[in-house]
Amino acid sequence: MKPSDDSALAKTDFEQLSEFRYQMRRFERFSERAAQEEGITPLQYLLLLHVKGYPGRCWATIGELAERLQAQHHGVVALVSRCEALDLVKRKVSETDRRQVEVHLQKAGETVLAKLAALHRAELISLQGAFSVPQIDL
Repeated sequence: MKPSDDSALAKTDFEQLSEFRYQMRRFERFSERAAQEEGITPLQYLLLLHVKGYPGRCWATIGELAERLQAQHHGVVALVSRCEALDLVKRKVSETDRRQVEVHLQKAGETVLAKLAALHRAELISLQGAFSVPQIDL
């Protein structure tokens, strides 16, 4: 589908989109390296972050984590199993709905997450001004 002339993007729009994607990828690459230096995968870091950062409580279900990670349920089950083997998380059957499995951080998970979150926060602060959402009029 070809855009109409009045909605075509200008060269500066493409430059802004390019810069945004570049800065986003630089941050992602930083995050990948930081996780690997702590001995976990980037996806394991994201799992820990989403467990701790789930709104309103300090645990999340497999389904909620799948949504947050934009991943398939069975893939998240495997990821949780790998994290559980590293003693980063533990599974617990929900007391209110026995069909639900809750994922909770273990002490080792809390420790690695706290260190990585502090590094990520410092990196985000260093990106202030360099990382901004493109202003494109559509």
